[in-house]
Amino acid sequence: MTYQQALDFLFDRLPAYHRIGKAAYKANLDNTIALDNYFDHPHKKFRSVHVAGTNGKGSVSHNIASILQEAGYKTGLYTSPHLRDFRERIRVNGEMIPENEVKTFVENHNAIIEQLQPSFFELTMAMAFDFFARSGIDVAVVEVGMGGRLDSTNIISPLLSVITNIGHDHMEFLGNTLQAVAGEKAGIIKRNTAVVIGETQPETEDVFRAKAAEMGAPVIFADKSFKCTLGDFDFEKGLRQYTVVKAPCQLSFSGETPLGGIYQQKNLQAVFAAAEILKPLFNVSDKNVTDGIRNVISNTHLAGRWQILSKSPLTICDTGHNKEGLEYVIRQLTSLGKKKMHMVIGFVNDKDLKAILPLFPADAVYYFTRATIPRALDENILKTRAGMAGLKGDSFPTVREAINAARENACQDDVIYIGGSTFIVAEAV
Repeated sequence: MTYQQALDFLFDRLPAYHRIGKAAYKANLDNTIALDNYFDHPHKKFRSVHVAGTNGKGSVSHNIASILQEAGYKTGLYTSPHLRDFRERIRVNGEMIPENEVKTFVENHNAIIEQLQPSFFELTMAMAFDFFARSGIDVAVVEVGMGGRLDSTNIISPLLSVITNIGHDHMEFLGNTLQAVAGEKAGIIKRNTAVVIGETQPETEDVFRAKAAEMGAPVIFADKSFKCTLGDFDFEKGLRQYTVVKAPCQLSFSGETPLGGIYQQKNLQAVFAAAEILKPLFNVSDKNVTDGIRNVISNTHLAGRWQILSKSPLTICDTGHNKEGLEYVIRQLTSLGKKKMHMVIGFVNDKDLKAILPLFPADAVYYFTRATIPRALDENILKTRAGMAGLKGDSFPTVREAINAARENACQDDVIYIGGSTFIVAEAV
């Protein structure tokens, strides 16, 4: 078996939510527990940090991993989805799992795969934990795939749980209200284990407090303990200044982040709150924290978050894909004060377009497109739906064609935005 054949097996034989949607979702941990037993509980062989949330969990996970790397720990990082390479999901000290490890894993464990018929995510998580254990890592930062309570990652016993925020996403699986979604994500709170809640929201605060009390878990609301302010993003340096003040002692931390999105303000508050808990557990210094944040891209290779693809014309992609995330992105795009905005957008077919499309400016030029996955919304249907919301433009069958058209039409003083879906960004970077 070649590496490509192993990938074909993972993508073609196993149901994957990121490709086919609801049909791949399994509302239980049966396969996860069976795989964990088969591999002799690899997650018990390293320490871990568990990160859930609607928006920001990827950025927070990468920042925490980068901080731990700066502190000298061999750090695993498990995230999803990937942008270009499947191996992005599984990293040790920023390096992707080797191709041969993926190939050998599929070859050596084909019998249990055939027996259990796990989902893509279930098997990928087993691969990650097995690789982490055999690599002798000190700690893993594990990002939840969806929800929390029934997510495959929820077999770990972390030193810290982090829930960034709650928003309107995957509600067909997690519940129709923010309280219900919060209840599912609160499922990662473990007994006597501290939990950081990134954002205090009136609809969800009591849900988290009740679950934490039930589990005897100390709960810290990051935005009540840390206040972050951002400076302007320096497009030449690719860095944004920030200052974080810790209450009530007014201790101040300043640094730079290469992540330019204004939504990183809330993410940094969660990162600093998490770091406060991790400092005594891992001998993490203040310098490790600020260096980890500054070096997050070089340390962990995070991509797709307010990523500058070109400066002339300014071309930005961002993986924000739900109402809350896109509100920040569009507000920031508007604040750039560019002559005209060119929006290359596409969505998966289960997104709530009634909530999302009104966020976009009517005076922009649109290039409606689709990613090359089965879940992608047809670009012509998107054009029709967008037209009903007052958004005008043309449709393009591929992301590349849409981007090329935007670049042909854009002047030097314009801005091109590429997004709406992680899978659109994946084909742009």
